[in-house]
Amino acid sequence: MMDAVCWRIAVLTVLLALALSGKAVGAKPPYPPSPVIKGVRLLWKTHQRAAPGSDNWPVTWADDDHQYAPWGDGGGFGGTNSLGRVSLGVSRIEGPWETHKGYNVWGGHEPENPATFKGKSYGVICVEGVLYTWVGLFTPRDDPFKEVRLAASRDHGASWELADWAFTKAERVMLPTICQFGRNYAGARDGYVYHYLIRYRSEEGPDDYSDKVSWLQAQRPGTVDLARVPTDRIMDRAAYEFFSGTDADGNPMWTRELSERRPVYEDPNGVGWNLSVSYNAGLRRYLLCTEHTETHRGKLGMHDAPEPWGPWTTVAYYDNWGEGHVPLNTFYWNFCNKWLSADGREFSLTFTGQKENDSWNVLRGEFVLR
Repeated sequence: MMDAVCWRIAVLTVLLALALSGKAVGAKPPYPPSPVIKGVRLLWKTHQRAAPGSDNWPVTWADDDHQYAPWGDGGGFGGTNSLGRVSLGVSRIEGPWETHKGYNVWGGHEPENPATFKGKSYGVICVEGVLYTWVGLFTPRDDPFKEVRLAASRDHGASWELADWAFTKAERVMLPTICQFGRNYAGARDGYVYHYLIRYRSEEGPDDYSDKVSWLQAQRPGTVDLARVPTDRIMDRAAYEFFSGTDADGNPMWTRELSERRPVYEDPNGVGWNLSVSYNAGLRRYLLCTEHTETHRGKLGMHDAPEPWGPWTTVAYYDNWGEGHVPLNTFYWNFCNKWLSADGREFSLTFTGQKENDSWNVLRGEFVLR
């Protein structure tokens, strides 16, 4: 009985905080408030926008001290929605957040190298100088979530090689992301790379994929699974293990069988068709960002945890993220670990969406701690 009372109090605390911050209160958060982060202060005067017409932009911090970010359906930096348009491109981001510049490494307008295959990505990582990115949505007008494959680049994005295996819709896997740590994966908790797999829920896809918002929907109820793989075997499917719960002492258990996986994150309001996860070393917290309820409407759920598998708590749960500053059509948010302050309080958040937000967007912010 006391647990139920405490849960109700926790949820009311989150809702009250959102109301006091001027945010419309919609769906209830799936987890209680964070014990570390009280709230988020966004500094909209710092907002920078570039690469109009290009969206997505997962980011990783590489060994050469640059950041690398795939994008979709545009010309990348210096391009537009039509100028240099590619289905999938990869950029290099150089410099500090205030004066950073973007360059098209693979595909896009005046690229250093041409793109050689289509797709979309929401997960990229650099480990031992090698870039890895998840690629899906190979056939968005046919069967968009049919499969996702890893691609590897050993020349900082100049060329890419797709894996000879895939996770598939039949296995209930869609558009994974990869947990970010420091430069070249420095500061990782162990010798594994952690991949978050959104659980595909739709029993049958729509017959018509011409309207992308009709099939890019929140998966409801929302479920996210966790996989790990040794850092020296990232392209080896046989090396992957999947979270299967915790033991009596709260330690994670792992299985080689994908069918035996158990979720690490759940939201009855739904999980977006993409997400991001990064480790904030200054705060010693993992941060997960995804949509809830519906897509392309600024419905951001931001959660934190002490370990990759949780337990998750709520940092913020927006029903109208960015209202009054940008149109309510955002659908993806991602922290850039290179641009975190040493104490983890000050951050750069990239985001993307439709129309004006169909672009590279960077925004500074601060975590308000308890």
